[in-house]
Amino acid sequence: MRTSSATIGIAVLALAASGCKESPSGPDGPAEVKTPAREWTTKEWTIPRGGPQLQGRVHDPVPRLPKVLWSTEVEGDVIGPAAVADGVVYVGTVMGMFHALDAANGNEIWKVEFEDTVEASPAVFGGLVFVGSNAGTFYALDAKTGTERWKIEGDDKFPSGAVVMKSLDGTEDWLLVNGYDGTTRCLRVKDGSVVWEYATDQPINGVPGIVDGKYTVFGGCDAMVHTVGLADGKVVNSVETEAYIIDSVAIHGKTIYASNYANQVVASDVTGEKLRWVYNDGDFAFETAPAVNDALVFIGSRDKHLHAIDRETGKGVWKFKTGARVDSSPIVFDDAVVFGSNDGRLYAVATADGKEIWRLDLGEQLTAAPVFADGVIFIGGGDGTMFAVGEE
Repeated sequence: MRTSSATIGIAVLALAASGCKESPSGPDGPAEVKTPAREWTTKEWTIPRGGPQLQGRVHDPVPRLPKVLWSTEVEGDVIGPAAVADGVVYVGTVMGMFHALDAANGNEIWKVEFEDTVEASPAVFGGLVFVGSNAGTFYALDAKTGTERWKIEGDDKFPSGAVVMKSLDGTEDWLLVNGYDGTTRCLRVKDGSVVWEYATDQPINGVPGIVDGKYTVFGGCDAMVHTVGLADGKVVNSVETEAYIIDSVAIHGKTIYASNYANQVVASDVTGEKLRWVYNDGDFAFETAPAVNDALVFIGSRDKHLHAIDRETGKGVWKFKTGARVDSSPIVFDDAVVFGSNDGRLYAVATADGKEIWRLDLGEQLTAAPVFADGVIFIGGGDGTMFAVGEE
């Protein structure tokens, strides 16, 4: 394990000067004044993009005065996001290693070697960790030991994470996972048996999201936004865009937000017949999943910017420039958006106007999306380091 002890590239923050106050005292002199630890709402990050609507949403203020709490070398570059549950960070690498790390200090608890790259985001539920590999295998592992509980084989890689849900009759737990073989699978959590499958004509890269407990929605390389019934896996609706969709969508209410390879961000309704709006701001691709709050959609671009788009109208609101392309999917706090850039920096910018709050130079390309749990931001780097970032 490699632990960081130096202050790493924190942007200057304006702090209000505090006046002098008389220290409380007792019979033995000044009494110690302790500041209680902050209570965070978001305790774990067990589902890709933070929940079944894939919003990348964090219902907490962003940590201030960030520092690297620990950093740990893992075996291979990290290009996918982690999951955090019960004090453990689960993350895969391009070398096919899947690690379970102690969230408090980065120490390794266990690791499993797969046959190929792990770019998929893990999901954790019921004492199991679900993760796919590029060898075309999707695994359920024991969360405490890494022991394989079951696995299924696809016809191609599993590049995205799974979402866990209750069956519609409430009698069993299901999970939804998309494959590069163009198939959406609804599986039983207990043994991986198939409830239903839905096949498209082209690969699917993104995580399947859930709308109203009745539909699953996702985009595909067939350039379509698909809506599929959860009860039976039958198509409900498909909306065509101008190019293939290569990442997860985000959902707010009944509206779906996605990016495609025509350099567009698009919005569609879950059962609508055409797009609500299209946002295009140049000749560079959006290659991240969007994050969304009640007002805005946030998405990274290869034009080196993070873009903020009005959720209702599709009009651009602001852009924030970094030193390299932004391939790291953002997450949105109550007051800030946090994302990585290939310039090696982790950024926090204000949701309202895109003003920089802080930046932290981690020294490695940041392609993976950050995740957040109990006051700590976890993100993997392009040189094989897992970072934990929290308040100083």
